[in-house]
Amino acid sequence: MKRLKELTSYLMFAPVLLANDVIKIEPGEGFTGLENITVPAIISTAVKLLLVIAALISFIFLVLGGIRWITSGGDKDGTAKAQGTITAALIGLVIVFAAWAIIRLLQTFFGIGPIFEFKIPVIQ
Repeated sequence: MKRLKELTSYLMFAPVLLANDVIKIEPGEGFTGLENITVPAIISTAVKLLLVIAALISFIFLVLGGIRWITSGGDKDGTAKAQGTITAALIGLVIVFAAWAIIRLLQTFFGIGPIFEFKIPVIQ
């Protein structure tokens, strides 16, 4: 039975494996800047994106904590939960900005290229 499964899977992919034609995949006309994409650029973009997302999430939790505090109506349990949410959000913001500062510091000391360079794309 196992041998039959192997043979079946081979026969399914045999036309692909034995094809003589070369498949050429090229980007269309609007994708002229794709040759400039590098691994460091992808990592830089991912780091920027993660920092922005983390800062936004922390800010949202800060606002939610404030709303919880306002709507607690003096209830000690509700106020304590709101304080915990606000404290966690502030700690998250401190961590995000500390990570940003550490990256900038390493960039300055080691002469790494601009990690947080922001370029607005233009249509030519």
